[in-house]
Amino acid sequence: MLTRRTVLTTSFATAAAMLVGDRPSFAQQLTKEEVFFDKDAPVLGNPNGDVTVVEFFDYQCPYCKKVHPTVEKVVKADGNVRLVLKDWPIFGDASVFAAQAVLGAAQIGKYRPAMEALMKTKAKLSHDDIEKALTGAGLSMKELTAAVNAHNAKISGLLDRNYNQALAFNFAGTPSFVIGSAIIPGVLDEKGLKSAIAKARGSGPRR
Repeated sequence: MLTRRTVLTTSFATAAAMLVGDRPSFAQQLTKEEVFFDKDAPVLGNPNGDVTVVEFFDYQCPYCKKVHPTVEKVVKADGNVRLVLKDWPIFGDASVFAAQAVLGAAQIGKYRPAMEALMKTKAKLSHDDIEKALTGAGLSMKELTAAVNAHNAKISGLLDRNYNQALAFNFAGTPSFVIGSAIIPGVLDEKGLKSAIAKARGSGPRR
């Protein structure tokens, strides 16, 4: 899946029409509200920011981990950006396990330490690697398991929506971004991210 490294940009409307497979009804119904303001998706940065950066990522994706410090740096320095992180676990069972565990952590107010712990790991992970990283960050697998079980429908629903949206945008790999009306399937460097945010400013989704 890590085949699309070139940054490409299309309009939001065009992306909504670019659908893989047989989901035309979803493509027609995809809205900015669903993509930018999913109530279950973790939000970092400024929750009231005037520009929203949405990143689709996988905890086993080396490119996601490489770009993560840059994304955090730019969002923090800007001060007026909402960062919406959408798990898109495309690298198999371990990726799904990682996504569920971190989204479970979100339910008990520990999203950031869980997410950061896995972003600092090496690309390919086993279940044991994931558990070791999370417990090493002071998290309890017993608590995370309980949280995932208690909020299973919520977490599963979010992952399903993320998956469907990634297909609707015709993304071929991670990381992939939606910034304002720009659809960017590929890695963004600091300059590119700042440029995309600048272009979105003033015309991005707002509340």
